[in-house]
Amino acid sequence: MVMHTILLIGGAICLIAAILLVLWPRWVAAVPAFLGLLLMHLSYTIDVKTMTFIFWGIATLITVGLFYLSPSGEPDGNRSSNLYIGFTSMAGGMLGIMLAPRVMVLGVILGAAMGQLAYSRTPAGKWMLNPSTMFWKYFAAKCLPAIVAISIVCIAVMGMVID
Repeated sequence: MVMHTILLIGGAICLIAAILLVLWPRWVAAVPAFLGLLLMHLSYTIDVKTMTFIFWGIATLITVGLFYLSPSGEPDGNRSSNLYIGFTSMAGGMLGIMLAPRVMVLGVILGAAMGQLAYSRTPAGKWMLNPSTMFWKYFAAKCLPAIVAISIVCIAVMGMVID
């Protein structure tokens, strides 16, 4: 019983750390999110299928690769886009859970895209709109890691709420 509680608290701390890393990136947010999902599963709080672990584990490895291959920051040194992308992807994920759990990842993707689009309309994000390929490159570099991390967090939340 004590070990289950320790694993549950450790998983919750990892999931909170993942959300904070999406908002204020210092490292890949998907790694603590995946670790939190694993700890929650080991504490028997949620039941996660093996294929889910394999899929999100591969997605986490891809985001780690993206992190090391992407340039750090933005052209003007501003990091405010992470707040736009992070909050809207979390809102999209929670809305997706409330509507239908099967469309939760779609909600996260649409939320991240809307956050990036909202950021591109600010004075700090105008550089993104001139060549339209910059928008998609930035989406791959910044939104995909946030989508993976927030999706994993939403899976854990969904497992705790629905079960």
